[in-house]
Amino acid sequence: MPHTVEWKVRLYLFEAEGTTKARVVLDTGSTSLTGHGTAHRNPVDTDVPEIGDELASGRALHDLGRQLVDIAERDIEGLGAGATGRRARPAPGWPRPDQIQGG
Repeated sequence: MPHTVEWKVRLYLFEAEGTTKARVVLDTGSTSLTGHGTAHRNPVDTDVPEIGDELASGRALHDLGRQLVDIAERDIEGLGAGATGRRARPAPGWPRPDQIQGG
């Protein structure tokens, strides 16, 4: 049976004093989810706003994707199906500053 839907995504970026924050909002028509991401520029690095935009946006989208997978897994379990086999493991890529000890 064919199934077609349109989900709307809006991405907001805010930059101030070497910190870029991203907020991505997904509207499915019946629910709304929000992902967040942050990037911090080292004060000695060249100011290239696009890099902060890319990092913060990618982290916000990653956060949103994790939320979607978590919801889908709960829905699957709610239907009485077994777990999807997903194991806890570290996320790929550079850690966010809040994931670094002492950061």
